[in-house]
Amino acid sequence: MKYSIKHMRQTMRRASFPRAASALALAGLLGACASAPGFRMPVSQGAAANQADGPYVEATAATPAIPITELDLGLVKRLAAERRNRQDDEAQRLFGAPDTYTVGAGDVLQIVVWDHPEFAAALGAAQNQASAKPSDPASGFVVDQNGNLQFPYAGKLAVAGLRTDQIQQRLTAALSTYLVRPQVTVRMASYRSRQVYVDGEVHNAGALSLTDVPLSFYDAIARAGGFSDSADQSDVVLVRAGASHRIDVPQLLAQGLSPSRLYLKAGDLLRVTSRDENDVYVMGEVNKPGSALPRRDGRLSLADALAQAGSINSNTADTAQMFVIRSRDGAPRVFHLDSRSPVSMLVAKEFELQPKDIVYVDGSGLVRFNRVISLLMPLINAGLTAGVIAK
Repeated sequence: MKYSIKHMRQTMRRASFPRAASALALAGLLGACASAPGFRMPVSQGAAANQADGPYVEATAATPAIPITELDLGLVKRLAAERRNRQDDEAQRLFGAPDTYTVGAGDVLQIVVWDHPEFAAALGAAQNQASAKPSDPASGFVVDQNGNLQFPYAGKLAVAGLRTDQIQQRLTAALSTYLVRPQVTVRMASYRSRQVYVDGEVHNAGALSLTDVPLSFYDAIARAGGFSDSADQSDVVLVRAGASHRIDVPQLLAQGLSPSRLYLKAGDLLRVTSRDENDVYVMGEVNKPGSALPRRDGRLSLADALAQAGSINSNTADTAQMFVIRSRDGAPRVFHLDSRSPVSMLVAKEFELQPKDIVYVDGSGLVRFNRVISLLMPLINAGLTAGVIAK
């Protein structure tokens, strides 16, 4: 009788093993459905810590709760207006009358005292043009590093910061002590004291000398060989006096402001940014995840980025959950677009992305459920097989 009871208990345990394995797998399945593998934007409705009522990205161990801004045409137009106002303020600080050229250290002056050919000997022997190097100064009187000019009978004159007509007046006054009504002519023979620098996506980057003819933005780009094919014309950085200013050429033209009236000053640096540096990232349920590049005018809308990513994957995407994540100065901002209506693509077309934005398209709940099933099926099959073997 004892043997029969023991045998019955073992038989019951073996018979219940497959049911237990199935129950365990089902419990795991139901628990895993809430967190499918892969990326997901955890969005909740209601008040978060110190947040107003409304949708927000749930806080995690790495990020705080972030409120979500809903995209519509009104918001898109307001953001565009704010961007134009910032560019207008920037343009007002950069546009202005050109500076008059003044002599500086390293410049070479051509000085002629009429009816006194003996002063020509002070220039030295004429330079052979065949042996001249591009770095050699033209024949004339060189202003030394202290800004002084040495001329016969006139002695040492401080000329740095003076125009040629002012130097002519000083020389005439100094030579009047020795000559009767001297006739003096002063011209620039070589401009070497003031330069600007053009770098980045141009064909011939390098230094450009400033002359008595004002150098405009367009002149500098033209002398550097023009924009290259990869140049982002909306992101030209002008570094002046230790401050960086962003120049958006297409936007200036759209506002009726000609970059030809933006004159460069000594020591300015123009850097033309590459479009590769201003890409955005498109992730999630799109056909070709990766980076999207702006057009040649620097513009990149949300619709453009999705088009470069092969559009939304209609089989797996939740078109109601499209997000743009933007970070400026360490403060993240999240925009949301419900793209279920074709009219919403108008908003996507007008919403301009900024460099390094992240576009994310969330997956549908059914897709996440299928992914969980595909991961758990090997576990369920293994449990059932083990139960059959034990039986």
